[in-house]
Amino acid sequence: MSARTTLDSLLDRHGSTFAAEAGIRLRDTPQPLYQLLVLSHLLSARIRAQVAVAAARALFSHGLRTPRRMADATWQERVDALGEGGYRRYDERTATQLGDGALLLLDAFGGDLRRLRREADGDTESMRAGLRRFPGIGPAGADIFLREVQTVWPETAPYLDAKALQGAERLGLPTAPDRLSRLAKDLDPAVLAAALVRGALDKG
Repeated sequence: MSARTTLDSLLDRHGSTFAAEAGIRLRDTPQPLYQLLVLSHLLSARIRAQVAVAAARALFSHGLRTPRRMADATWQERVDALGEGGYRRYDERTATQLGDGALLLLDAFGGDLRRLRREADGDTESMRAGLRRFPGIGPAGADIFLREVQTVWPETAPYLDAKALQGAERLGLPTAPDRLSRLAKDLDPAVLAAALVRGALDKG
């Protein structure tokens, strides 16, 4: 099987971003960028991706779609929404971190992650460091955010972190980001990255 055929098969099975799965219509505007930050936080825990996505959807369905709404919600309201999504193992700590992170975003960036982007001035490592200021966002969470945001922050593309490249290796695809990008041609780089991550995680 050729590399392109393998990639096409992967995309047929896993050709959507985690943001899309969580119901986030990603644009370079404050609300969807914040929702992506929340999703990245949830996905970075040692928990199944489907549970993290379900928890994000539950938070958003309860109206916690902006940093102001997240900060104004009670701790118990955040815990209950996370539990509704099945995110029970880390719900109490995560509820605290989400509240603290929302306040940090409001205080440091006026609730707008585009300010973090502007401060980084196109430097991906600076963006990564800025994201890690948020409670609960470690190296994995920053990688998830940058993998998904590259659709609307094109200066970060191609962003293929260790987990995405692990998926490429598992599937016998090139593991050099530039070769993978050439193979994918005009494909949305965030879709490529998400598909490769699912290829790494899919036990089947």
